[in-house]
Amino acid sequence: MSKSIQEMSIDGDEPPSQYMVLKDSFGSVDSSPAESLFPIIDIGVLSSPPASCSKTDIDNELEKLRSALSFVGCFQVIGHGISNLLLDKMRDVAKKFFALPIEEKEKYARAVNESEGYGSDRIVSEKQVLDWLYRLTLKVFPEDKRRLNLWPRDPNDFRGTLDEFASKIKTVNNILFKAMARSLDLEENSFLNQFGDQAMMQARFNFYPPCSRPDLVFGVKPHTDRSGLTVLLQDGDVEGLQILVDSKWVRVPAIPYALVVNLGDQMQIMTNGIFKSPMHRVITNLEKMRISVAFFNEPDPEREIGAVDSLVDEHRPRLYRNVKNYGAINYECYQKGMVALDTVRI
Repeated sequence: MSKSIQEMSIDGDEPPSQYMVLKDSFGSVDSSPAESLFPIIDIGVLSSPPASCSKTDIDNELEKLRSALSFVGCFQVIGHGISNLLLDKMRDVAKKFFALPIEEKEKYARAVNESEGYGSDRIVSEKQVLDWLYRLTLKVFPEDKRRLNLWPRDPNDFRGTLDEFASKIKTVNNILFKAMARSLDLEENSFLNQFGDQAMMQARFNFYPPCSRPDLVFGVKPHTDRSGLTVLLQDGDVEGLQILVDSKWVRVPAIPYALVVNLGDQMQIMTNGIFKSPMHRVITNLEKMRISVAFFNEPDPEREIGAVDSLVDEHRPRLYRNVKNYGAINYECYQKGMVALDTVRI
């Protein structure tokens, strides 16, 4: 293609056919606001409950969590212990990085067939429909796996902000994994033990430029996440995330200082299908650009994961085979328009 996404966006060009989804096979294109579908859960009550919290308060939050993950696989989190100042700062460094001249951003470009670094879609299929976005993907945990040559030096507070924010998200993940186990009457480390001490976390900064054909072009195509858990800092002003619920796309509200959490495929496998990894997508906007920052938590690729034994019985037989390196399976299926979980179903 002769022009980049950003050049086409600035000029208001019709996107090339490679970006157009001419047939959406995942449900109605209508998106309706449905705030009640995505409950707001106070994880401060679940982690270090204040003296004013009763057992009833804790049980209510656990029930909201179990219900949300069993039905839509997505909820919003408050009480996460991350200051509004740091949330705003994280969005700010993302915006400043994507506003840099192209030659500056290209200093952090991802290599061919690698996921880390700056760029747009990797091409893995001739029939692949391209997403209308730029990404900066960085591994943040384990710390000794960080490729700091890909961590931007401009803006100059990018690295420190990401390091601080990632540590906070790691704490949020640990609280949520324990709470999810408790909500199913499991030992609280049942899921954390499968992730292990070398669990991986990637940060993905997403930039969605305006698009002249939001009716045909997605910021991100319909997919499920490869992770165990995904924690998303949404744009504070511009909505775009949609979840598929009962064959209809439902808009996830943008709550400026809440975090959006959605389950990933690997947790659906670990819970033997009790918790759901939702199909979701990101739509484009005719007039406004949008940014978000997602954190994906998953086991080491060589660590085998499977259903917790106590969640398998004669009434609920094992649904999925044990797997290693599920992320590679998920990514290949995503680009081919396939549902990855179907390929590991027994």
